[in-house]
Amino acid sequence: MSETETDDVLRELASLPSLITPSVSPEGDQIGVYYDVTGRNELHLLDPETGELTQLSDGEVPRAVRAGFEWHPDGDRLFFHRDEAGDEQHDIHVIDLDGETEPVVEMDGQCNLGAVGEDGETLVFSSSAGGQLNLYCHDLPSGETAKLTDYERAAAGAQLSPDCETLAYATNETDNYDNQDAYVADADGSNPRVLDVGETGAETAPVDFGPEGRRLLIADNSTDVGRSGVYDLETDEVTWFGGDGFDENPSHFLSGGERFVASRSRDSTNTPVVYDIEAGEATELDVPAGVSSVLGDPLDDGRLVVNHTAASTRATLLACDLDGETTELFQSAYGPFDPEDFVEPETIRFDSDGVPEADAHAVEHNAYEEYEIQGLLFDSGVRPSPLIVNPHGGPRSRDTRRFNYRVQFLLSRGFSVLQVNYRGSTGRGRGFVEEIYDDWGGAEQGDIATGVEHVLDEYDWIDEEQIVVYGGSYGGYSTNWQVVQYPELYDAAVTSVGVSDLFDMYENTMPHFRSELMVKNLGEPDENADLYEERSPAEHVENLACPLLIVHGVNDPRVPVSQARILRDELEAAGFTEGEGFEYEELGEEGHGSSDIDQKIRSLELLDDFLDRRIGTRDAPVASLDD
Repeated sequence: MSETETDDVLRELASLPSLITPSVSPEGDQIGVYYDVTGRNELHLLDPETGELTQLSDGEVPRAVRAGFEWHPDGDRLFFHRDEAGDEQHDIHVIDLDGETEPVVEMDGQCNLGAVGEDGETLVFSSSAGGQLNLYCHDLPSGETAKLTDYERAAAGAQLSPDCETLAYATNETDNYDNQDAYVADADGSNPRVLDVGETGAETAPVDFGPEGRRLLIADNSTDVGRSGVYDLETDEVTWFGGDGFDENPSHFLSGGERFVASRSRDSTNTPVVYDIEAGEATELDVPAGVSSVLGDPLDDGRLVVNHTAASTRATLLACDLDGETTELFQSAYGPFDPEDFVEPETIRFDSDGVPEADAHAVEHNAYEEYEIQGLLFDSGVRPSPLIVNPHGGPRSRDTRRFNYRVQFLLSRGFSVLQVNYRGSTGRGRGFVEEIYDDWGGAEQGDIATGVEHVLDEYDWIDEEQIVVYGGSYGGYSTNWQVVQYPELYDAAVTSVGVSDLFDMYENTMPHFRSELMVKNLGEPDENADLYEERSPAEHVENLACPLLIVHGVNDPRVPVSQARILRDELEAAGFTEGEGFEYEELGEEGHGSSDIDQKIRSLELLDDFLDRRIGTRDAPVASLDD
């Protein structure tokens, strides 16, 4: 392809419209969705019978979506979150079906809508206005807001019973950092009580009230893998479902309350499961392999709406019934691309004890417990192929077979891509997640490096002289750690909104990230100061042996921009020169990454330019423009 065609691939891939947080209306006759087909994110209404999209907003909603929206029970308006320039300090606004918007809740701190009461008058949301994330109630008729909880640890996941008299939520009042309990209280926050389920040290959370308000759907991982429970609030008895094979997460009750939906993890896929409560039987929905989830309410004809994607399939809305019949309602646009050009990955598996063959330059480790680690390898088709090692964020997350425009872009530039679901990833139970606790920069980083060594041993078409590590958020931490711990493995690196200094991260991240991420994973810094210092990549920058690009949004509330500035300053203090040993870019008007198309283009351009200069890029027979 010519240079012009190459640039067009970048812009067209970044401009593919994204289908975000679709939600069925209370009457089941339309679907609300964020979609940016106009070039800017807007709220749209989708007619499930015709597939016709009608634009609802016109610039009033955020350009970059970090949170979804909720329907009013009358179906005549939607509540959404609005922030400024990606800072996630959301206020709550409302838009009616004529496109008129107005603010509903404006207060300091980050607001996250939890529930819209069926009385049509009550909003329950969490907010960090008082410091820690706690629950608040807003009365729509009077416009008054009241604080409902006042916990030291984050309180979130609010659910409101149909009669609006009972509140459910999750928090932790124990001395065990790993613990989380489900609570119920009166709607004003009084008379809270902990549901006596699960075990201390496990995590339990309310998910949905049944339509009669007597039963509560809960999530729990006391048995290691996630399971679902139906809790009877009158008898205080719980009936468990799942928990004996697959990691599952409950989603919501279906109409009538006789069934509920859960998501079943299997390797790098998610499949919706419908449980019959009385029979105790589970039915997997007959949907294509990939990542699928059921939207909350069914259509007015009773069919379930499934949001489906795969690595080479853009987000698609399907209507499914339990007899196995599936109808496509809507598919995200492919623009000028042929869908067959996009690449599906190969699943790889390898054993890792957390200590690769590569020499450790920052911290020496003894062998950990050995696990079979699963990953995904995308082949660009170029021979020999440079490799991008792309660790996921979180760390409580995992790489799945979902469409990723960044991965497809890297493939189009000739890079194959490796994603590793290291210990600490989700989908394999609580024990696997907790392997990372008190050990950031330890065995999970060894798993990533062992994955690199595995593919170099098994795939002779990978160019071992052109290995790049690139990640964002915790993936940015992984990038920073890989290049100071295992510098011989890598020829270039890109860290985006990445963690570099754990003390600063604790001090300057959001309050609920401080308690539910930093303390839960690493303990208090004054008690574990040696660990915080030892596992901070900024403490080991002298080990860097390859070009590094540092990219960070100035409005990032999760991983503050101070993380990038500390890394830059430490590199300069160690003798590295900006523009030579490392490159540095701060992005204004942007937070912790962005879904805004213009910002996605800018981000890809920075990445592409760096890779082309530092490694060299080649056009590949994937993600090419149609003639």
